[in-house]
Amino acid sequence: MDTVVDGGLEWKWERTVERLLREGIIKSETVRRAFLKWPRYLFVEERYRKYAHIDEPLPIPAGQAISAPHMVAIMLELADLKPGMNVLEIGTGSGWNAALISELVRTDVYTVERIPELVEFARRNLQRAGVENVHVFLGDGSRGFLPKAPYDRIIVTAGAPGIPDPLIEQLKPRGRMIIPVGSYHLWQDLYIVDKTLDGKIKKRRWGGVAFVPLVGEYGWKE
Repeated sequence: MDTVVDGGLEWKWERTVERLLREGIIKSETVRRAFLKWPRYLFVEERYRKYAHIDEPLPIPAGQAISAPHMVAIMLELADLKPGMNVLEIGTGSGWNAALISELVRTDVYTVERIPELVEFARRNLQRAGVENVHVFLGDGSRGFLPKAPYDRIIVTAGAPGIPDPLIEQLKPRGRMIIPVGSYHLWQDLYIVDKTLDGKIKKRRWGGVAFVPLVGEYGWKE
């Protein structure tokens, strides 16, 4: 890692992680360690680094946002990631979530982003932070990423009008998808989607969330 870190940023971030743990949002030691290894301030523009510990979304290029720490922690805990799992992320954004996933699975992570500016932004952030096992691809995330399918886990960080068929198809039996489903603007429900050994789909609603739209062939139209 070649980024010079302000000690105040590190201390504030540690306090945020402690609070998320105390409030029961971070539940596992593995997620706690991942948050401490890859703090959010490494994945935002310089002007926003001093706000990275605040538990709110922050702007990133192309009019998009990096999720609030609590929301990222919730999705990672629901995904129940284990070492060696093959994971696909839809919506790379800043690269932060993919970095956290990579620490949890300890193997290559594949992430698809539709906006070229964000592909480059995420790649720069990941390289600067020293994350070596995240692979960022430009493409339509609603179509999944067939070359590395099937996946043990699929984590979608944008709100879809429904669960895209290609993502269901690319999920392994006994696999799990975490995906927001609902309206185009802001409000969705977060779903835990499990595929049984015989290929049946079981959905559970976690609760209300707010994400940018999943734009693509099997998502929202621009």
